[in-house]
Amino acid sequence: MTYRAPVADMLFTLEHAAGLAAARGEGLYAELDRDTLSAILEEAGSFATEKIAPLNAVGDRQGCSLAEGRVSTPEGWAATYKEWAAAGWNTILAEEAHGGQGMPTAVWALASELWSQGSVAFGLCPLLTQGAVEALERHASQELKATWLPKLVSGEWTATMNLTEPQAGSDLALLKARAERAGDGTYRIFGQKIFITYGEHEMADDIVHLVLARLPDAPEGTRGISLFLVPKLLLDESGTPSKRNDVVCAGIEEKLGIHGSPTCTMVYGDKGGATGWLVGEEHRGLACMFTMMNNARLAVGLQGVALAERATQHALAFAHERRQGRAEGVSGAAPIVAHPDVRRMLLTMRAMTAAARGICYRAAVELDRARFSADPNEAKAAQERASLLIPIAKAFGTDIGCEVASLGVQVFGGMGYVEETGAAQFLRDARITPIYEGTNGVQAIDLVTRKLPQSGGETARGVIAGLRASASRAAEAHPQGLGHAARRLDEAVDALESATAWLAAPERTQAEALAGATPYLRLFALAAGGASLVEEALAAAKTNDAEAARSKAAIARFFAENLLTAAAGLELSVTEGAGSLAGEDVEAALAV
Repeated sequence: MTYRAPVADMLFTLEHAAGLAAARGEGLYAELDRDTLSAILEEAGSFATEKIAPLNAVGDRQGCSLAEGRVSTPEGWAATYKEWAAAGWNTILAEEAHGGQGMPTAVWALASELWSQGSVAFGLCPLLTQGAVEALERHASQELKATWLPKLVSGEWTATMNLTEPQAGSDLALLKARAERAGDGTYRIFGQKIFITYGEHEMADDIVHLVLARLPDAPEGTRGISLFLVPKLLLDESGTPSKRNDVVCAGIEEKLGIHGSPTCTMVYGDKGGATGWLVGEEHRGLACMFTMMNNARLAVGLQGVALAERATQHALAFAHERRQGRAEGVSGAAPIVAHPDVRRMLLTMRAMTAAARGICYRAAVELDRARFSADPNEAKAAQERASLLIPIAKAFGTDIGCEVASLGVQVFGGMGYVEETGAAQFLRDARITPIYEGTNGVQAIDLVTRKLPQSGGETARGVIAGLRASASRAAEAHPQGLGHAARRLDEAVDALESATAWLAAPERTQAEALAGATPYLRLFALAAGGASLVEEALAAAKTNDAEAARSKAAIARFFAENLLTAAAGLELSVTEGAGSLAGEDVEAALAV
């Protein structure tokens, strides 16, 4: 079953649900007209479809291998990566001063989704390199930038993030990796890092590791962490990678999914210390590393959307081909797409995918407003809106990636549980996405404790008011096919406002807020996703494409009448659920 990059759908969402059309009217994307944007993404879609997607099953079957500290990626991986980098795709977001194109975040976001649609395992490598480029652009010395950024921007070299250690997952205060001053401006790095994606491979000429470690005089906790640039190969006088640094891949993980992506255990300093250079200031490395978190978390949310897209396309094709049982109006064995329960699953898959995509793209446009707005106040407000939306985009995008991929297996029935059909791979690949780049529980905590209080809660209230406005526009326009969408969206916004007010109340304890964080994030996502789909339906109704108008309306209506109805229950989970998580009865229930 073939994959088709849905570029037209993606562009429609970006224009009408994410606000790019409105932003263009304000001059934000003055140098990126619709035709240019479409041409860029059509080309990216072609590369994803023709070059990357054929590697997906190969990477899953073959995986990676490790011999004498060297990792070999699956067949075709290295050649395709080099072709991808040579085409300039790695340069989209980076600053022009270092060889980048300086394009809007929205362009990079859609391209990132396309690479992940082709193969999430493949797309992880450039995602990490982009994160390192951002950190170095913001925090590295001019000398480090001049030495390392041009080849990282071009994609000739790749990069990693080295945070996690065996004893320290999300709690970075427990890091034990250490650094020592060498006296010549460099540092010696010692320690072990685990779960390092693309920590070792043969696809690029060098690998630049960004490593968190502690200096001997570092204060305790996260305030004592520094960030270091530690290359796999040290450069000679001409700037060419030559001598092996004291860093080695000691193992690669056997994983549930993303087999084409090597997940490495990296060991630093077994032979006297790996040479590294300080990025930013001593003891302030965590702030440097967090520079890349917004885009990285957005990209992971889009990985979930990408996997949902692939699973949906796969299931739809099968449902039209597979004949089984009887259906009204069909003689003989009916294609299973005619059965109501299969339709329910397929519409759930399409609606969830489209809703999550809209949220992610809206976050990308807000990041562009923050980057490019000439008004400092508007830039600050946009940055806060983006910061509010990012944990929702990451968590909801990856949650629905798992849910939609699981439904895809269900549509296939027993054949979905058989690896040869390919449906199971999407589910296996998707399962890591709610875990890495900050678990979705961490995203919910971040949303409730750090993002809702921004500007005294005004940022959240403003975003919610925008969702209410979408419901009002739908009620006023009431295009054919929307059914009760406007009413259900309005009710969902009611639930969201009520839950938000409850969380913001001065008497609210931290334990109560944390207990309601995950259902609150889901509630916010459903309301925002519903508004996104309604906006697409309203925009489609104004076009001359009757089929697209019917399709967009059907998806918005299904989401509103079948999925937004969970809003009232989620509100209750937020406001009344804390008591069920504490007390002697709970301790008894959780006893080992």
